[in-house]
Formats: sequence, structure tokens, C-alpha cells
Amino acid sequence: MVEFLLIVLAYLIGSIPTAVWVSKKYFGIDIRDYGSGNAGATNTFRVLGQKWGTIVMLIDVLKGVIATSLYILDAFYMTDELQRTNFMIGLGLAAVIGHIFPIWADFKGGKGVATLLGMALAIQPIVAVSCIGVFVIVLYLTRFVSLSSILAGVSFMVFILFIFNEKETLYRIFAILVALMVVLTHQKNIGRIIRGTESKVPLFKSRDRRKQRRKQ
Repeated sequence: MVEFLLIVLAYLIGSIPTAVWVSKKYFGIDIRDYGSGNAGATNTFRVLGQKWGTIVMLIDVLKGVIATSLYILDAFYMTDELQRTNFMIGLGLAAVIGHIFPIWADFKGGKGVATLLGMALAIQPIVAVSCIGVFVIVLYLTRFVSLSSILAGVSFMVFILFIFNEKETLYRIFAILVALMVVLTHQKNIGRIIRGTESKVPLFKSRDRRKQRRKQ
């Protein structure tokens, strides 16, 4: 019974529609009516800019960390590492589902990448930091948040299966599912990248100005 209640609580935490609430409170709009129509950090970067995109992303990551860490409220999982990892995966997935289908926002949310990152930070911080490195490098080179998210999700699978060689079967399956989910939820973005119509976020403006001056 305790496990069920914690899973529900994790879902409710994941359901906090950060992008929707921020856009309504500070801009008087619903972020889902603009850009890609998605209620996530990527679209917030695109529509509201770097500052608010960063705020939304950090809060969505925090949702994943908090929800996945709810296991501490059940004493059983403090002593059994294998069961704790499995339960943390369940809690994290509940939060991600909440982010994608938020009860507080008509079940129309984001793609869950930031919340997945928070989940990974809570379960295996080294892998999560490695994925953040991939995200930052790709974002710096391309300014596509969507492509950065896709490659970070795929790299999560690569790190778990091959580089860190995680032995826990459920965690390996989870890593594969993460990569598949990230790719599937970004199909439209992939299509726009291929067609050359995907929007770039307004980051690294000083770098772009330097490049422009060199061209002149």
C-alpha cells in the first residue's frame, strides 16, 4: 500500500506543468499554443527565451530527482539495494508519465526528457552527468535542444549497456526504453531537422556575433 501511494505521489509531482504555469503567470499565454505546441523546456527556450527555458528545465529535472527519491519514505528500501533501484525506476517512470500526461494540465505535457534526467541523477549520478555533458556539447555545436535531448537519451543507453556495463537487468531494459522513448517522442523534431526547419534556441549569442564578424 505504501509503495502504491508513493507511486501516485511521484506521478503527481511529475504532473506539475512547469512550462504551462510559467507561461500563464508571467506572460499571460499558454505555451502549448505557440511554437511546437509542447509544454516542455525545449519549446519554452524557443518561445520564451533562454532565461525561462533554463528555469523550466531545472524545475523539471528537480521533479525527477524528488519523485525518484521518494523511496526514503519506505524503510524497507533503505537496506535492500536491488529492490531500492527497481523501486526508484518505478517512481521515476511515474514522474515521467506525469510530465507527459499531467493531471494538472489536461494531460497535455512535455516529452519527459528533463524529468528523465532528474531520475537518472537520483539513481546513477555519474551516468547522468555524462549525459549532461553530451547534451551541452551538442547544444553548443548545433543550438538544437531537440537533437541534444535525443543524443543524450541515446547516450544514456550506451553508457549503461557498454561503458559502465550495468549488471542489473531491469536497469538495462530501462536504458533501452529511455532511448526508444526519446527518439519516438521527438519524431516531429527529427523530421524538421532533416528538412532544415527546426528552430534553434537563442544561446551563445556572443559566439555567433564573433563568427559573423569573422565572415565580414
